[in-house]
Amino acid sequence: MTEVATGRRSRITPEREAELYEAVLDLLREVGYDALTMDAVAARTRSSKATLYRQWGGKPELVAKAVRHNKPGNVADVDTGSLRGDLHALTAREDDCTMQQNAALMRGLFMAVHGNPDLLTAFKELLVEPEMAEFQRVVQRAIDRGEVRADCPAVDYVVHMLVGAFATRTLIDDQPPTQAFLISYIDAVVLPALGVSTG
Repeated sequence: MTEVATGRRSRITPEREAELYEAVLDLLREVGYDALTMDAVAARTRSSKATLYRQWGGKPELVAKAVRHNKPGNVADVDTGSLRGDLHALTAREDDCTMQQNAALMRGLFMAVHGNPDLLTAFKELLVEPEMAEFQRVVQRAIDRGEVRADCPAVDYVVHMLVGAFATRTLIDDQPPTQAFLISYIDAVVLPALGVSTG
């Protein structure tokens, strides 16, 4: 059974996988996590529900992987030679319109995570932990270059700071996150916390 599933799993092309993930994100924006069903994904993508379950196991894993796939490449692949340059370059990978859409999507998913332990587990394993590891590599490069002290207490909170700014911009300021806001926040909050000069 496992061999059959593995064999079938490998037949989904990267292009087809991208189509499926895009459809999942569209449905999430339309109806939210709780109302999203595997039946709806199957109908939207002209797939069989059995194929979806074989490939992804269930809704939490499918949603987490769709969100992960939507991210513009690996964080650790950005290497400008400075931490400030890296963080600015990462911010510039999404335009303001995309950022606004993703912020709305993530707000809905943050709420869904609280009532769905399986979604929380999938998010931690497939999204949060890989993202944390990538940011740790970016910060480690800064430590290796001598930009950041290895014992700086803020080193473990870079992702918390960035996600916090992204997630709370609408709540606090009633405005969506933008490139200009995040770059200003990085220079005013994140880099000084890490002991990095922005001058």
